[in-house]
Amino acid sequence: MNDALQSLLDLLALEQIEQDIFRGRSRASVVPRVFGGQVAAQALVAAGRTAPADRPPHSLHAYFLRPGDPGAPIVYTVDRIRDGRSFTTRRVVAVQHGQPVFHLSASFQADEEGLDHQEPMPPATDPLELPTAAEVLPRHAAEGYLDPAVAERLLEARAAIDLRYVDEPPYVTVGEVREPRSQVWFRTQGKLDEAGAAIPRPLLDICLVTYVSDMTLLDSVLLAHGRGGWAVGDVVGASLDHAMWFHRPLRADEWLLYDQESPTAHGGRGLGKGRIFTADGQLAVSVIQEGVIRVPRESSRQDPGA
Repeated sequence: MNDALQSLLDLLALEQIEQDIFRGRSRASVVPRVFGGQVAAQALVAAGRTAPADRPPHSLHAYFLRPGDPGAPIVYTVDRIRDGRSFTTRRVVAVQHGQPVFHLSASFQADEEGLDHQEPMPPATDPLELPTAAEVLPRHAAEGYLDPAVAERLLEARAAIDLRYVDEPPYVTVGEVREPRSQVWFRTQGKLDEAGAAIPRPLLDICLVTYVSDMTLLDSVLLAHGRGGWAVGDVVGASLDHAMWFHRPLRADEWLLYDQESPTAHGGRGLGKGRIFTADGQLAVSVIQEGVIRVPRESSRQDPGA
């Protein structure tokens, strides 16, 4: 386990300051606000710490209300909505500077038998045949696709997660309209068994996947319009809402394929849909997110069709 992964685990290990009230801190982000995946993962940790240990999360629905301040702590207040025979429901509000910045509802379920089917896993290049971020980001900076400072910030932000693009990311093919579909493989940079983590599994695995799920989901929106994203400054955006369904067991320290697509974009918003598969083809998670995606005025003048 590298230092970055240990730092991420420490970030998720919230401080309990009162019954059902937790406090978290933030890490540096590639944009001047708290990374949405971080606040979602921390909120799910807070909810999970008030749920029965034998009931992992099976779904979450969340809204990003205000940009988070990375320099201030975040207070998570949990409401115990319901504890049923099979399901547990929690609501979490994240507050900074006296204002809510994030709202999450999560449901937890005890394991049980039932009907079983799934979509097949799509084809994808083996992750071990793909370059790592440490290999590809400096090269992209040297080739002029990224400002070196931006490449360095991306590398730092992903130091805890081994994330590998199956095809080129949006900032490499600016101006080229592509199919609105993207794939990445990811896993933690090291085995979680070595951590002695404060958060029990499988809750820890699910919260780590929640953290990663916000990193690349809207890439497919950009691909459909030949845009490179915030990394090259041709769009500005932020997550609006986020929903996840956890179907089958997974391990965040083993390879997971994140298959992503965008069915639509309109009105300054873009929709991303994702499916996360285990390496042996099990559909483990479904994800849907809508985000604000706006074209800066300068780019609008250059591209009247935007």
